[in-house]
Amino acid sequence: MGRCLPDLKDQSGRQRLLSMTHTKSHEDVSCSPEKSASEISSTSSEDGLITVAEATNQNNSGDGSVAVAAEACEETEATELVSEFDCFGFSEPLLKTLAEKGYKQPSPIQKAAIPELMLGRDLVGQAQTGTGKTAAFALPLIERLQDHGSRPQVLVLAPTRELAMQVADSFRAYAVGHPHLKVLAVYGGADFRSQINTLKRGVDVVVGTPGRLMDHMRQGTLDTSGLRCLVLDEADEMLRMGFIDDVEWILEQLPKERQMVLFSATMPSEIRRLSKRYLHEPAEITIKSRDQEARLIRQRCITLQNSHKLEALRRVLEAFTGEGVIIFARTKVITLTVAEALEAAGHDVAVLNGDVPQNQRERTVERLRKGSVNILVATDVAARGLDVDRISLVINYDIPFDSEAYVHRIGRTGRAGRSGEAILFVNPRERRFVGGFERAVGQPIEPMDIPNNAAINQSRLDRLRQRLTTAAKTERDNSEETALLQELIQRVVEELSLSPEQLALAALELAVGPGPILVQADEGWLQQSTQRSRRNDRHESSRGGSGRRPERSSRPPEDHMERFRVEVGHRDRVKPGNLVGAIANESGLEGRMIGRIQIFESHSLVDLPKGMPEDVFKDLKRLKVMNRELHIQRAS
Repeated sequence: MGRCLPDLKDQSGRQRLLSMTHTKSHEDVSCSPEKSASEISSTSSEDGLITVAEATNQNNSGDGSVAVAAEACEETEATELVSEFDCFGFSEPLLKTLAEKGYKQPSPIQKAAIPELMLGRDLVGQAQTGTGKTAAFALPLIERLQDHGSRPQVLVLAPTRELAMQVADSFRAYAVGHPHLKVLAVYGGADFRSQINTLKRGVDVVVGTPGRLMDHMRQGTLDTSGLRCLVLDEADEMLRMGFIDDVEWILEQLPKERQMVLFSATMPSEIRRLSKRYLHEPAEITIKSRDQEARLIRQRCITLQNSHKLEALRRVLEAFTGEGVIIFARTKVITLTVAEALEAAGHDVAVLNGDVPQNQRERTVERLRKGSVNILVATDVAARGLDVDRISLVINYDIPFDSEAYVHRIGRTGRAGRSGEAILFVNPRERRFVGGFERAVGQPIEPMDIPNNAAINQSRLDRLRQRLTTAAKTERDNSEETALLQELIQRVVEELSLSPEQLALAALELAVGPGPILVQADEGWLQQSTQRSRRNDRHESSRGGSGRRPERSSRPPEDHMERFRVEVGHRDRVKPGNLVGAIANESGLEGRMIGRIQIFESHSLVDLPKGMPEDVFKDLKRLKVMNRELHIQRAS
């Protein structure tokens, strides 16, 4: 099932860990471990993990690093170090796997977290998506697994099935040198019986969503008595989606003696409270990626009327010259509308929303990764956990519910050291939310004009020039075919008495087809849209901008919807995403079925489908959000 650890009682292995643990003056990392320094003795414990005893501080140098660090570096040089990962004391199979995958230099979060986790400490890590945090916890946990029969030793909680699948795949990829290590992802929408059968056969690592994990624990099909480590991944996202009560229920059922790791892009007070309650003297690591990673993403904002969004989207895509694109829409219906419009304009488009079956979802992500499709239209939940390096542009077609959702959305681009772009569509009344997004990322969001005809035409010509340049530099593999083509060109030139320029123009006409190369569409609506947006913007400013709208101004629900009142509001710091995630998770309703949400000081109004079954209504009555019962009732 598992495998035994390399003997970390070996002095050189301890020195490597010490050198990495206590030399953390890296410009990207801020660490505040509660205990500093020391000579460390390590022994294999009976519970299958490595325990660490910290002794008196004897070997610290004046700068806070450990004296053996230099000796460890000399030793790694003597053994022909091929990557910095060798300093962590990893086993040869794992180092071989990392080398085959091209891993040479750990990311800042990996440099800071791996030594702490190898030593068995609890850890709180604050890092954005795309910083390498999955490897930061997966690699040391793979190294520290022991052979203890069929019970899971590592449990990872993830907010969505997409992220659960991604993390499980990462564990499998890193553990290819350890073929006996078994990993299982459990999430809603997959066959429950199949998951039970796999658990019975025995697994080492379980990665799952809170709801499905609770199902297994309540039915006794997930034995956590042998658990050695728990990881909460994207804890702030679980809070945003309303899962925090489920997470705490799971924590209460687990063995008290176990290592715990918490990763979160942001650190709201509720997550801080959770870490103080359940983690024991954790190392605290903050990756200051806001300046490094966010600078890789150029963020811009287009202010426009909702009626112009589709045409503006077409123009943005026409002017764009990068690789993959993800377009975020709020509901399933909008994803389909946008995709149909783009397909009609000649784009290859795929859709991810709550109605897409799991197997089709996986094929869609793989197509996006390989480049067989370049544009993905998705809802927030469906796109959670997407890890595709070739995404160059994120378009927020609909404004996200809150700042945390904005951070997660734009984190789909600018990955693996690449630059990226993020464009936000807002109507004039939504402009007031942009400041919150700017504070969340620590970077200004530039205003942007909808691309006009001239910009689109220049982009088309640039793409055509790039195709010509690439073709001119590419030699055909078949020299015989090349000779035949040259002979054909010569014959055409002689027969028609063409100049080289005339022949090249004829070839271009053949390449681009019969349609027009340049756009000559009417641009009057662009000027009208800009003028109207500015007028509405001034009107918003005169109303005070940030003042909360009184309840009496709310419009009635749509014909097929019914309005409900819930007893949580601004005073409880509730956000629309909390309500959507909680209602969808607990009632079985899909997010697309939840309509308008209005939040007031002490309560909120939520539009839900008419004729909702009584059993669903009963479930919602018992639902808690932000630790308060909703007490849902029909609004008068």
